[in-house]
Order: sequence, then structure tokens, then C-alpha cells
Amino acid sequence: MSEAMLITPQVYKPDYDTQVSALNLGVFSDPFSFLGVHKFNEDQYVLRCYIPGATKVFYETSKHKSAYSRYKNTDLFTLILNKSFFSQHYKLNINYPLSNEIHSDVYTFESTLDLNAMYLFNEGTLEQAYQHLGAHWQTLEQHIGVRFTLWAPNAKSVSLIGDFNHWNNKRHLMRKHPACGVWEIFIPDISEGQSYKFSIVTPHGDRLEKSDPFAFSMQLPSDTASVVPEQQALTGCNKTPKDINDLQYARELRNAIDKPISIYEVHAGSWQHDTQKLEQGLKGYLSYQQLSEKLVPYVKSLGFTHIQLMPISEFPFDGSWGYQPVGMYAPTSRFGSVADFQNLVDACHEHNIGLLIDWVPGHFPSDPHGLAKFDGSHLFEHADKRQGFHPDWNTHIYNYGRAEIQSFLISNAMFWFDNFAIDGLRVDAVASMLYLDYSRESGEWIPNQYGGRENLEAIELLKQVNQRCYGNYPGIMMAAEESTAWPGVTQFVEHGGLGFGYKWNMGWMNDSLNYMSKDPIYRAHHHNEMTFSLIYAFSENYILPLSHDEVVHGKGSLINKMPGDDWQKFANLRAYYAFMWAHPGKKLLFMGGEFAQYNEWDHDSSLDWHLLDFEPHKGMLQLITNLNAVYQNHKALYQLDNKQEGFKWIDGGNAGQSIFSFIRFAQNLDEHIVVISNMTPNTHQNFRIGVPSKCEYEVILNTDAIEYWGSDFNKQSRYQPQLIQWQGFENSIYLDIPPLATLYLKRVD
Repeated sequence: MSEAMLITPQVYKPDYDTQVSALNLGVFSDPFSFLGVHKFNEDQYVLRCYIPGATKVFYETSKHKSAYSRYKNTDLFTLILNKSFFSQHYKLNINYPLSNEIHSDVYTFESTLDLNAMYLFNEGTLEQAYQHLGAHWQTLEQHIGVRFTLWAPNAKSVSLIGDFNHWNNKRHLMRKHPACGVWEIFIPDISEGQSYKFSIVTPHGDRLEKSDPFAFSMQLPSDTASVVPEQQALTGCNKTPKDINDLQYARELRNAIDKPISIYEVHAGSWQHDTQKLEQGLKGYLSYQQLSEKLVPYVKSLGFTHIQLMPISEFPFDGSWGYQPVGMYAPTSRFGSVADFQNLVDACHEHNIGLLIDWVPGHFPSDPHGLAKFDGSHLFEHADKRQGFHPDWNTHIYNYGRAEIQSFLISNAMFWFDNFAIDGLRVDAVASMLYLDYSRESGEWIPNQYGGRENLEAIELLKQVNQRCYGNYPGIMMAAEESTAWPGVTQFVEHGGLGFGYKWNMGWMNDSLNYMSKDPIYRAHHHNEMTFSLIYAFSENYILPLSHDEVVHGKGSLINKMPGDDWQKFANLRAYYAFMWAHPGKKLLFMGGEFAQYNEWDHDSSLDWHLLDFEPHKGMLQLITNLNAVYQNHKALYQLDNKQEGFKWIDGGNAGQSIFSFIRFAQNLDEHIVVISNMTPNTHQNFRIGVPSKCEYEVILNTDAIEYWGSDFNKQSRYQPQLIQWQGFENSIYLDIPPLATLYLKRVD
């Protein structure tokens, strides 16, 4: 062996017994003060390691090997080593009953935690907390490994457990930084893809096993561990200035309020299924790679400008559709790796399609490996259920007033832009964040400091998120799913608003779907449901959403909301789609709506693609394709979406005939589109309508055309106005109005 002198147990017997007892319990808040290398005297070091299950341990370098001594009959091993034999690059050669392992001594590495960043984290202003917390590859003293960091200020002790230490909660006890409440350890000799968790001892002595809140990758559900990321998994921070400028320019072209925005909403797990996987008894999910190859070209062929993915942050329960996430920084592993998700984003951009993702900062589930009671205390959520628990969804609500939660959520929003260069976030359930009494009865909520119902901390968080995201990533779009009349959702923060770029127009959606569900004979009595939205259409930057929420939970598919026989159902829906595409506001359609799927959406099943073998469904798909083309090719349909001068009624009061007629204008008012929607099966011959120009008008879209499975009632394509005053215009035209149809007419110079 060597000339190294083995320690005699009697030297530190009083201290060792106490320390070993703590190590045996796996409860040790400062393991670096005891384990690793420490000065013994001027000429020697004392080395200590605690390795459960080991039979022997050796200190080993390229030139030297010494045996540790077991302390009593415990798992503590000690060695006193002359300084002349010591090397910082020593290894522990560990003998187990059936195996032998060689590892670096993790308790020899100094802390690399950025305490200045942690100050900002504790202050609530850290924008890239994911660069400091979680699992990060580093090279320390020529050792490649992973630094694990965790915020758990109230824990008595935290251990890293995983594949690499046989999930033993006594093997890798972490170092605590009391000032910031963060625990840290560097593990060399670790591999990509290994699973890990944190074993946390609570203030009451209970032990919890938690996933990493900042993990970039997690196990495939129903497994719940975090996963050591690939070394090159996240490359977004490495973009060159030219890359950033090009990205900003492309975003501004796609996402600005004066650009055409037509969004295809997708649930990645049920758009299509992989039949080979199903035959093997597996989930039929398409991978991110398959979505790149199939979904993106499909969306491009239909003319949509954006894809919006329902939440893809890791979530345990398929039935939540992603709206109960536990891995806010991890693209779900259901569909592939982090790199695969990046490839999907890149594929979208290569086809000039913007990618939006659903973001869920409003609540989180109570799964035991998640954020709830994280370190034994109410760390992420409010302790009082009147503020910290959501009665509708049985989920926890973030404590938005806590500075570290602000850093956590602000950083998470920026994470998706910084690392994946997505185009925007659709923020879920904003109304539930804005109001303290949301979905609560009297006595079930706590007023704010002024006695009001507004959640002041959540409001400030949303403002901060929007300001910081827009400030750091110009050209993006932040969209709010906000279902109330909260003022200024899309106004600048400095003007008293929340700072979103867009707001879902839930009022338009509810009113118009209710109108369309009525038998045409009764529609005259509900005429205002199609016109009321124009009273407030320009108060916000709106998106008109026909989302997943409208085709699930017994609500029926869009086609089955329509009254009448099959022909009338399809005619109704075609007329409605064209009315929607002409109405001020950006467009959003949930998958399946483009070909009029009969069945209600089911997250466990693929869309009914076989329907495209039938003419009515093929016709609907063709209509959506043509609508998107007409929409993008005519500035009048999008350029002044949020301005009153972009819209003018021709006749919004024709309730008796259920006919709506209006004009959409571009900035150049000579560029305009005349829109006529007939919402009954009655036809009207020689119907006179006022127009703003004496120039000829051409029909550029007719939802009753034969190519859409329409009746082709009116084949005339051009109209010459007559100098006959009508409906406040100097000129007017006669035309035949088809049944249940919408027409677009364009001025021809």
C-alpha cells in the first residue's frame, strides 16, 4: 500500500459519532464541512467519505494508492494522508460486495454558484434563473460533470438521488447557501440521460422526493424523475448578432398587428397517430420529428401563418391536455428530446410559420413529485387555500407576491424565447389570475390590501412578464386568454395596461356560436349576437378564437353545432368561417375544424382523417385554404384590424332577412373588400347593396361555390355599380344572394 498513516477512531470519536448519526439519517445541511479533504496538521490532510454499502474504499492517483479506514462499523471511511501524496485529481476506488466503481470525490469541489444572480433571484428580478438553477454541465478542475442546484430554503437537508448513486439519499448530500436558500452539488463522471430527483428533509423531519423545477428534460410519464440534459441541448443563448437580427425581422413580419395572422391550434398528441406504434401497443403520439415532417407542411399547404401548440411543458396526466404542468422548463418527453423540439421550431421557421405555445402560469397540480409543499412548506403556493388553491381544477395557485416565484415565472416565459426562438406565448386562464374571487363564493376569498377583488401581485407579474419579454425579444406576440371585460389588456403598461400584444375575443366567440347554433328561422331574434362585437372590436388587439374548448366536454364539434340537414350544416359552417375571416381580428382555428370533423375532440384519439375521402369535408378544407389565401393577399382584411377606420357597416341591421353586409378597408381606402353574409337558406335575387366605388367589383370568394360543395346558385363573378344612391353610398349594385353563404367582392380598377 503506501506510507500514508491511517486515522485511529479515537482521534475524533466525539465529533464522528454525531456526524455519522446525521449521515446515517441523511440529514446534513453542511456536508462539505466534514466530508472531502480537510487540513489535519501542517503536513497532513484528513480525507473523509461516506459511501453506503461499500466494503472498502481506496484513495487512488496515477502514482499512489491508499486504503481508507472504516469508522467503527459505519459507512464513513477516513484517511490521513501526507501532503506529499495528495493530488487534487484523486479518485475513490469503491468496492461493493458484487461490483467495483471508481468516482471522483464530489466533496472536493468548490461552489460555483453565482451569488450575485441569486441576489436577483431572491429579489424577484432574475430573468434567466434557468441558467443558474437546475442541472448544468460544467468543467471544474478538468472534471466534466453536472452542477445541480435547488431552491429549497426551508429544508433541513437535501440529497441528490438518481441512477448514478442507486437512488441512495445518503450518498450525495448537498451544500446549502443559507443567504439565498439554494442547495448545490457538482457531480463528475455522470452521463446524459441519467434520471435524478432531490430528496428533501422537511422542517418536520419528513422526507420528500421532488423533481427538479428547473429541469430541461424529464422522464416519460408515468415516471416522474428529471433527466440529465444533453450537453448541447440548449443552444438558443449562442445565437450570433446576425441570427438575432434576422430572427427579430422575421418575427416582426409574422406577428405585427398590421400583418395577417391565421393560427392553427394543435394538440400534438392527437393531431395524427403513428399506426406502427399503436400496433406495438404503444401510445400513438407522433414525435417532434414526425410533426416537423407532417404537421408543418400540412399547415403550410392550408395557408395558416402560425401553429399554436397546446401546453408542451412536461405534465403527468394526459387528460389535463398539458394545462397542469410540473416541468415548466422541460418540453414534454412524450414526443422526443429537447433537440427534437428545437428542430420542430426550426422547421416551422423554415416554412415561414410562426410557432406559439400555450403557457400556464396560473396554477399547478398537486402531484407529489411537483411543486406543491415543495420543501415541506408552502414555497410556491399560498398557504391559505382562499388564495392558494383553485376550486375548479383542484390545483395550487402560485404565490405571485413572493419574489422568487416572480423570478421563476418571468424566467420561464423568457426561457422559451431565449432557447427555442418561438414566436409567442398564449397565456392561459388570465382571468383566473386577475381576480381574487375568480370562481369563488363569498367568504372563500381574501380581498387585496385596498379591499378589492383584483389580484395586485398577479397583475404586476403579468406586466413584468410582458414588458421583459417584449423588451428582450422584439417582434414576438404575447396573447391573453382573458374572458372578462378587464380594461387595457393589450394596452402598454406605461399607459395603464397589462402589456399583452393580443387578447382572445371570447365575447365574439360565445355570441357568434350561439347565433349560428339557432335554426335560421329564429336568427332574426338574435341578430345583435353577430353585430355586438363591432361595438368593442377596436378597444383591444383581438384574436377570434375557435379553440379546443369549444369542441369538447359535450359541446359538440363545430359542424354539429350547426342546424339543419347535412347540406345546411356544411353551408352554415362555410358561411360562418368566411364571416369570421372578414371580421376584424386575427384568426384561430382548432385542428379538425378545417375539414369539419363530426366527432367531438378526444385527446386519446387521432383526428378523423378518413373524412377527407368525402366531398363535403374536402370542400371545407378547400374553403379554409382559399380563405387563408384571400386573407393574406388583401390588406383590407388585416391591416387595420384594431382601428375603426378599417371597418364600415353597409347594413348591420337587416335582422328580418338575417343578412349582414360591411366593408373592410386597408390603409389605402381604395383597397377594400365588400362582405355579404346570408345566414338563412333563403335566396335573394336582384338584391341591391351600396358600395363605396363606381369601379367594377369582382367576386373573390363565394362559400356557395361548387368546389366547396355549395349549390353554385350565383355564378356571376363581376358587377358594375350603378349611380344609384343606396344605404348611404353614391353607388350600388344588384346581385343574387345564395343560401347560407358569404361573398367577398373586391374593387377592380
